[in-house]
Amino acid sequence: MYSPLGKNWILLRGLARESAHWGAFVSQLQAAFPDATITLLDLPGTGRFYLEASPSNIPDIVEQVRNQALAQGLLKQPVTLLALSLGGMVAWEWLRRYPEDIAAASLMNTSFSNLSPFYQRLRWQIYQDFIALLMTRKVYQREVQILQLTSNLQFQDDAIPSLWHSIQQERPMSFSNSFRQIIAAARYKPCALKPTPPVLLLNGGGDRLVSPACSDAIQQQYQLELRRHPWAGHDLTLDDGAWVIAQLQDWQVNLDRDRVCG
Repeated sequence: MYSPLGKNWILLRGLARESAHWGAFVSQLQAAFPDATITLLDLPGTGRFYLEASPSNIPDIVEQVRNQALAQGLLKQPVTLLALSLGGMVAWEWLRRYPEDIAAASLMNTSFSNLSPFYQRLRWQIYQDFIALLMTRKVYQREVQILQLTSNLQFQDDAIPSLWHSIQQERPMSFSNSFRQIIAAARYKPCALKPTPPVLLLNGGGDRLVSPACSDAIQQQYQLELRRHPWAGHDLTLDDGAWVIAQLQDWQVNLDRDRVCG
């Protein structure tokens, strides 16, 4: 059943992040697609599910996320997925397993273990910082460090780390769930078949957490469209949400035109 692209959005965040970490981007997206329904789903072990154990593999995460969507009646029409990093792996597996659920998907700064070496999926330059980050017990300090790793905004005040600190205080992401998510990401090797629904890759050229080469590898393997921001970091919607929305709007116009012409 045809569903207009961008009428029914589901947003998925990345490693050790929950739906509240989308921040102001949600209102930006809603303003750009005023007639759309936008739903934020939490991955298992995060957000409203922080007391539950996360699976340590992507297929089981997909099943739990899809069950959320079914329970909320979100799949009565095909949805448009927008997913970041680990969320992009979940979105890809969802596309593969249940293509009838999805009208289209845009994946940001994601990677697959069978296409990119581990030192690109977690850039070797930040290993020391990443290990220190995992060992930091002071929540606010940890959130500041996460921001420094994932964002390239030149001027930062304490508003964002303060918000992230409050999120962690209210719904703490456990180390065990973070570790299970890391294992799930590290093991994920999708099959060679290209998903049926259209996929757009978005990437930050200044991503210091995951090498942009990982998006290049996916683009080359599956012959997908890839659009790269010149300087944005891993948290692409935080660094330049307006750019992301402009790409999504242009992509929607092109896909709708192609469907009409086809």
